[in-house]
Amino acid sequence: MLRVQGGIIPPIYLPISDGEGDRTTREALDAVVGYLAFLPGAPHDQWMTPILLVPGLLCTAEIFAPQIAALEPYGPVTVADTLEGETIPEIAANILAHASPRFALAGISMGGYICFEILRQAPERVIKLALIDTTARPDTPEQTTQRRALIALSRKASFRTILTQMFTSLVHPSHRRNAHLRDIQTRMGLAVGIDGMARQQAAIIARPDSRPDLPNIAVPTLVLVGDKDPLTPPDRAEEMAAAIPEARLVIVPDCGHISTLEQSEVVNRALIEWLREDRHSVVNSTPILR
Repeated sequence: MLRVQGGIIPPIYLPISDGEGDRTTREALDAVVGYLAFLPGAPHDQWMTPILLVPGLLCTAEIFAPQIAALEPYGPVTVADTLEGETIPEIAANILAHASPRFALAGISMGGYICFEILRQAPERVIKLALIDTTARPDTPEQTTQRRALIALSRKASFRTILTQMFTSLVHPSHRRNAHLRDIQTRMGLAVGIDGMARQQAAIIARPDSRPDLPNIAVPTLVLVGDKDPLTPPDRAEEMAAAIPEARLVIVPDCGHISTLEQSEVVNRALIEWLREDRHSVVNSTPILR
């Protein structure tokens, strides 16, 4: 069962059968335990690790739809609410107020910026960290100008048209004609809305430089990026992986900025390995998955 902060969203829940026959007895038991873990007094730490996923700018829980079924056997999955709060610290504080006591934390794009803030506010609650298509750097003046221009344009022109045009600048060139991905991106953007987008953009503009915090991250960390990510390119991921002790870097081929949708199977494999691995298995590991 998927939880989104503020309630349960059934439409994204997928059944135990994965289309290739029934899962193993252990996986089925894990799915049941994941459900029981939500009940009052459930012993989370004795059974499974709660997983907290943080969406990016103009994204809903649908950005993680392919990962939810893949990750549920490893722990109860919650998708964070990024629409409450005016700043990154406020958004992070709201997420923490509704999160499990301890959790594995993963964020994509803006979700990564929020992950850094969650670590600043409550490092003891984060068991593992996954940074997906994101950067530790603050906005450049050019990026801030572009964000403010987008907000202004969105209040004048067709928001749907703007979202459709934005799509091609996010994905790998081979995915620009993918109508299914485009529809998902447009649907998520419309759900967030212009006002929600404006609040998120303002929060992003004001975010701090997280690079000084990277050496202090003391949990197993996955850094994942698309090889053709136009917004947070691989050199930003390499920078983070080099600064975070024992981080594991995964560069996903044929992939742009929304890797969780563009190359979901590769991302799923990386996240499952991240959830299953211990600290010592990630030392000096920088593979490129294909």
